[in-house]
Amino acid sequence: MSEASAGDRWIILIGVFKLIKAALLIAAGIGILKLLHKDVGEVMEHWINLLRIDPDNRFVHSILVRVFSIDDRRLKAIGVGTFCYAGLFLTEGSGLLLRKRWAEYFTIVVTGSFLPLEVYELVKHASVAKTVVILMNIGIVAYLVLRVRRN
Repeated sequence: MSEASAGDRWIILIGVFKLIKAALLIAAGIGILKLLHKDVGEVMEHWINLLRIDPDNRFVHSILVRVFSIDDRRLKAIGVGTFCYAGLFLTEGSGLLLRKRWAEYFTIVVTGSFLPLEVYELVKHASVAKTVVILMNIGIVAYLVLRVRRN
């Protein structure tokens, strides 16, 4: 396999990864907006009971405390932010899949600009999932920087 086709595979993989993240964020944004004008705490309690999750679990209790304080204004803001973030991922992913040079630069800037926030969030609330996502994003930025410099 030539170096060019291997590079194209990585670009395709990164583009698909970005599009999957966009799709998940769009689904989350739709779910968030569907909660408008509803009692979010009541909806959460319904799902906790439906999934037979222990409501006395400290993690579930922590989530419920936060959810009960969310109002429609805040839900709208979260929903809009989610769609904006999805838009960035759609732009990155589709540009990369179309093999556009600007998409490589755009992905470096956007993904790199979120790394400090992701690291801050990881330090604040560490988790394996956050660590994996940050390492993937660092790998994506590093790969794209090397690719852009090489070309």
